[in-house]
Amino acid sequence: MSAQPQPADGPVAGLSARDASILDFEREWWRHAGAKEEAIRSQFSLSTARYYQVLNAVIDLPAAVRHDPMLVGRLQRARDARTSARAARAFGRPERGAGAPHDEESTY
Repeated sequence: MSAQPQPADGPVAGLSARDASILDFEREWWRHAGAKEEAIRSQFSLSTARYYQVLNAVIDLPAAVRHDPMLVGRLQRARDARTSARAARAFGRPERGAGAPHDEESTY
């Protein structure tokens, strides 16, 4: 038995064929020639923004975890890291430089 999940021949219970294809694509997208955005558009007929919306919904499905637990865990961790970084930029203290406004404590 192989340690790497095999692409599903049919949809996994609770996972559509398109959702399974998206997970399979995400596992091996780097093998496609050209840019990922071009491969997304040609394979799924979706804009990249819509693709990532669908992908984020898919990785929250229990069936996706059953389909490929390692991939789904990695994608969820990456999403959580991006969300945390975005929140830190939005709610955190801005870094000095690069056009950041001066705070009240700074002297000129």
